[in-house]
Amino acid sequence: MQTQDETKPGSDSQKVTEHVTGAHRLLKVLQDKIGEHPEIGQAVNKLEMALAILEVKTGGML
Repeated sequence: MQTQDETKPGSDSQKVTEHVTGAHRLLKVLQDKIGEHPEIGQAVNKLEMALAILEVKTGGML
């Protein structure tokens, strides 16, 4: 039996978007606390790229 989330179109995209957005926020907060760090900067950039790709694929419905 399918749950309500499984029957909604785009629910997976929404969950992915929420997780990526949450991770982005956490990394930005961490970066603010410890200052510039190359790995954190790279992670933030990769998440920003992922968000941009998701936005294009979802037609801006983020």
